[in-house]
Amino acid sequence: MSQDKIYQRLLSAIRAAYSAHPALPAFTPLPDNLPRQPLDPEHRPCSTELQTETGLQSSGFAELQEQIIASAPFMKWRQIYGNDQQNKFMDRLGCYAIIGEGGPFASDEMRLFIIYMPPNLYYPWHIHPAEELYMVISGHAVFKREGCPDESLTEGQSMFHESNQPHAMETSDTPMLSLVAWRNHLNTPPVLVDID
Repeated sequence: MSQDKIYQRLLSAIRAAYSAHPALPAFTPLPDNLPRQPLDPEHRPCSTELQTETGLQSSGFAELQEQIIASAPFMKWRQIYGNDQQNKFMDRLGCYAIIGEGGPFASDEMRLFIIYMPPNLYYPWHIHPAEELYMVISGHAVFKREGCPDESLTEGQSMFHESNQPHAMETSDTPMLSLVAWRNHLNTPPVLVDID
């Protein structure tokens, strides 16, 4: 199967998830026109870990999960935080863009990513100016937001992060796969922050 066909199947599964989960289009609509842009795949160990993961069992988003995993070898896996920050968690945290810089589809209106967190991973406190919506495709994680009680999210549940609101996530014995949308301030990357 061609690389372009793989990307189109992933986009089709995303459109179906947008139709099935009202929180996604309410947060930011999926543009009708999403032109293809050049993409040089870039492998990271988290890609292999996702492709061999046995703990993800989605019932409502099984096709989306399947297409995310099928696309994994053809994506540019992101090093979100620089190596100079000595972020060992990035050895296991998986992220690739679907829409926006580094992804197969271009848009000036939004960004769309996947985040894969294997079991027993802590994604430390971080901020970014973009507003963000997580939608859990499968698995489970605890979501932390400064000034808010922790929330445990599973398949089909979503979490909104305001602009520059410190947040963190953690998995225990279950992995998590999520679709992550951004709106506004799309070109400023996240940074880690210390929360007392």
